[in-house]
Amino acid sequence: MSETSRPRVVGVGAANVDVHGRSRKSIVMRDSNPGFMATSVGGVTRNILENLARQGVSVALLSAVGDDLYGEKIVRDSTAAGIDMTHLLHKPGAVSSSYIAILDEQGDMLLGMSDMRILEDMPPSYLDEQAALLHAADAIVCDACIPVAILDYLISEAAKGMPVLIDPVSTAYARQMEPIAGKFYAMKPNVMELSILSGLPTETESQIERACEALLTRGVVRIAVSRGEKGCYYADAQGNRLFRSLRPVSQMVNATGAGDAFLAGLTHALVEGLSVEEMLDYALASGITAIQSMTTINPDMSDALVKENITRYRL
Repeated sequence: MSETSRPRVVGVGAANVDVHGRSRKSIVMRDSNPGFMATSVGGVTRNILENLARQGVSVALLSAVGDDLYGEKIVRDSTAAGIDMTHLLHKPGAVSSSYIAILDEQGDMLLGMSDMRILEDMPPSYLDEQAALLHAADAIVCDACIPVAILDYLISEAAKGMPVLIDPVSTAYARQMEPIAGKFYAMKPNVMELSILSGLPTETESQIERACEALLTRGVVRIAVSRGEKGCYYADAQGNRLFRSLRPVSQMVNATGAGDAFLAGLTHALVEGLSVEEMLDYALASGITAIQSMTTINPDMSDALVKENITRYRL
């Protein structure tokens, strides 16, 4: 694999079709609500890679798809967005992953539901076959939707010695991955996921700091805790500790893609060797760029726009 053709970041995780519905008025439960609907390709890891690709980083995805219409859309749209999809595991007869999100009139998620059964029996041999690809990358990103046994095999065997970054995705998935949390190079939990992963309360800033210390003690090298409009808290094994934020946006269109974009920005800045402050600003501005679009991925996402938003929203 040549230096020019190798992906700088390889993703291992979910790839699915997302359906988003945003209510035009206050939601009435157990009733039909008028709203705006949008369909796009998604999946946490796939989303992170698309954001990276739109920012100019070469990326490749390891995941599984079926031979259905959703699988075809995932491959077609992801390839068009700049993701190398040639290493996928194709499973004839399987149902490709899908996700639906219901958003309130403010753009905040009210309810989400996913079907990711296709990832439940991903064989370790598939990762072994992709070992050369994994070890040629600068970084590996993944999400906790993958069964914990596969995650453990990824970091302990197939990608051993490589920097693996993970998004816990939800409190339920965080609870599943908690036993191996200390094996990851970096992670991006929100405050609730951090509490699950550390086993400690995270209601105050001092509690967030202590929870991160507990994970660093277990072996994590970098932790960036997303805190919504409050920005993030960052801690690493080199002794850096800081709260960081940009100005909140005045109008949020769709919050669901913010976390994916934040981790993409963090990964991009990490492989570029930026300073901690620059890295966090780039991650935060990536999240801001994401929430300015109805779809999970902002089609205008780019390195230039992220840098413009750093300048625009810097405190």
